[in-house]
Amino acid sequence: MAPAPRAPHSGGAALELLVHGVGGATPQDMLGDPRTVRITGDATAAMHRRTDDADAEDHPERYAERPVPEAYVWSNLTSGNGARALWLLLLPFMVVNLAHWMRPPAKGHPRLVRLYGTLVRLVALTLTVLLTAAACEVALDLTAWQCAGSAVCVEDRSWLGFLSAERGGWWSQPGRRLALAAVVPAALVALLWYLSHRTWSAYEAQRPPTGYDEDTAAAPAAPDPRADHAIAPDPDPGLDVDPDPDPDLDIDPDPATDLAPHPSVEVRPALGRPGFWYGRRLVARLRAAHTAAGLLTVAAALTGAAARHDRESQSALLDVLGRSLQSAYVVLGAVVVWVVCRRGRSEKRLDLRLERALVAWLPATSLILLVLAVLHSGWSRPDWRSAGTLPGDATFGVLTLAQGALVVALGAVAVLLHRPGRDARTALHGLGGPAVAMLACALGGVMSGGVAQRMADWLDGPGTPGMGAGSAIAPPVLLSWQASVIPVLLLLLLAPVVVLAVRTARAARRLGPVVEADYGTEDPDPVRTGRIAAARATASLTDAAPALVGTVSGATLLLGAGSVAGAWASGNVPGRAFDGAHPAIASTAATAQSLGSWMIGFGFLLFVTWGRRAYRDASARRTIGILWDVGTFWPRAAHPFAPPCYAERAVPDLTWRMSSWTRHTGGRLVISGHSQGSVLAAAAVWQLPPTTRRRVALLTYGSPLERLYGRWFPAYFGPGSLRALYGTLHCWSNLHRPTDPIGGPVRVPAVGDKPAVDRAALLDPVGYGRTPEHPLPEPILGHSDYQADPAFAAERAVLLDRLPPTLPRPRAAGPDRPTDQGSSGRSSG
Repeated sequence: MAPAPRAPHSGGAALELLVHGVGGATPQDMLGDPRTVRITGDATAAMHRRTDDADAEDHPERYAERPVPEAYVWSNLTSGNGARALWLLLLPFMVVNLAHWMRPPAKGHPRLVRLYGTLVRLVALTLTVLLTAAACEVALDLTAWQCAGSAVCVEDRSWLGFLSAERGGWWSQPGRRLALAAVVPAALVALLWYLSHRTWSAYEAQRPPTGYDEDTAAAPAAPDPRADHAIAPDPDPGLDVDPDPDPDLDIDPDPATDLAPHPSVEVRPALGRPGFWYGRRLVARLRAAHTAAGLLTVAAALTGAAARHDRESQSALLDVLGRSLQSAYVVLGAVVVWVVCRRGRSEKRLDLRLERALVAWLPATSLILLVLAVLHSGWSRPDWRSAGTLPGDATFGVLTLAQGALVVALGAVAVLLHRPGRDARTALHGLGGPAVAMLACALGGVMSGGVAQRMADWLDGPGTPGMGAGSAIAPPVLLSWQASVIPVLLLLLLAPVVVLAVRTARAARRLGPVVEADYGTEDPDPVRTGRIAAARATASLTDAAPALVGTVSGATLLLGAGSVAGAWASGNVPGRAFDGAHPAIASTAATAQSLGSWMIGFGFLLFVTWGRRAYRDASARRTIGILWDVGTFWPRAAHPFAPPCYAERAVPDLTWRMSSWTRHTGGRLVISGHSQGSVLAAAAVWQLPPTTRRRVALLTYGSPLERLYGRWFPAYFGPGSLRALYGTLHCWSNLHRPTDPIGGPVRVPAVGDKPAVDRAALLDPVGYGRTPEHPLPEPILGHSDYQADPAFAAERAVLLDRLPPTLPRPRAAGPDRPTDQGSSGRSSG
């Protein structure tokens, strides 16, 4: 890293805390030195320094002219060991969790806020049921019921021979085959529970700082019950009530006036609340509910088939048992829905409690019912024969309709929330959350339909399932209809893609004169100008993402409704539903079904291939980790099986580090965040006590704070929140480039005597042609290597100059004052 061009005027000890962005980085690259040492942390996330700077606290005189650089490396939180490859299967859960955080700001509308969160959690619950039902479809229906019941199918698959109905073995009865096959979906639910519980113990267990006062001793003080960040008592231990349904600003500053709050009143946005990064209680509660829902889905699939046979065979005892089990499923299912709807997040206080009874008995009860369902299904029924499909074909239709209705209701609530404080920059006019929830449902449909279609293709041979006269294996009709709409959806997307391509090409031509004017070149090079202009025009495509997401979501909603209507009206696959129609229509329907069946199966195989490659290849795992860097910043507020929130570890890490440095040394601190690291830096600064925050400067570069987070998550990074953050900070600077497709200006204006946060856009490349300073052509950097620009070191020095001078250090340790080893953050080894 280039040193500051001049010594900071205010002098004294200063720390530059570097936070990398997506994709990760090594401490050697961040610090510009091959010799580094871990100061504090572990193999998952840690602070590193140059070896020569390891004892900087003990020798502040060495750092009068430059800050002490320290790198926070957090990439292993998202792309560590090979087990992270399994997270690809959790993609729909991650996307629906994002929808929870995309609601519009709603100061003074707690009921609407709570309803919004409830609807998202219900959508998330349907995804768990959908993927479990897909596993039941593959294991119970396609394999144990249809293939094992067909002599033709079993003949080519010897591994199914012991289940064959033709051989008359103990397992040949349909109920026993189903009971054995139920192990597969039950194991899937158990795996999801295990992954959620394991990550819950590692991520949600990280407590944020509480009661940290710079004037106290080294260890954090006991929480003051009078403070707003203390652990508030439960208003009524017998009631499960969320005391904080509105996570907006406690105090809404007037944007027309100075945003610096009154000295006795602190602006506390949601990201600054003590309980925001500690969702341990809610995740445990949701995990119990979703585990129970998955096990109940498997139990219902088992009992449904057996109960239908018992009603037709006039077996009174088994019929009563089946009806009793189904009634128990309905009751426990209602309890699951109540648990999901009853409680949301609590952010104003650090909620350390766990509802251990609920977390234990809900999954345990559902497991007991599943065992009873297995016994009931496996009871001897010599006259039972499997034919057709399982009587759960309507399940996918009901789930699809429920998801569509929930998304429409979510859209209505989002419109009501967005209406009072409309902001033109908000993505999709406040409908970003419903649109993303719809995409999550579509991803769940692709995964569930893909595995069913692929399995049916494999079991049925080369033909398209449901199309051939001799076809023995067929998935539910609705899944075939949903697969058929995929080619239609791709055709619909072709139009906006072409429009964006043409618009980008025209923008590149218009930007040519602007590029030459920015560099002031007297000898323009058309090729060089064209490359720079094309990079700027391509970077602007990010701003068109809301329109594309809205188009995909709207088309998915309409096509999904059409597929349900077609499946229920015709009762046949698309290729057969139009028999007798005009040959062109019938041919189109058959082609759409064949293409869709292939595409949806290919999509599922692509997921599996990516996961397998990521498991074996660390570089591929790091590339996939970039997706999780963006998607798992937010806590698990809607779906407990989503990949864990790395910010629940990273934000407390950064908050503790900044607090320990400023209090132990009395020095100044610049936290320097690139890309996603700037989001982590802002979130950590929000968590700091006011006295610490006044000694911290924020430097962001390539930052998506406003361009992505402000537009898609307006309740948390909207204009009011960013302006409020600036009002409580001593200083903040933001660097950006017009060629950066991710970062951009944060659009926070000047406040009183404090300048605007955004600096003038940096030229990229730094030189247009060959010059004495740049004898070789400079590359177009886009989103990377902001520190290579001389403006970076200059801006860092300006921020250090503006911070208040270093405070006197605490008196040395003595017999009555033990050494504070942990406060500096240095490790002993």
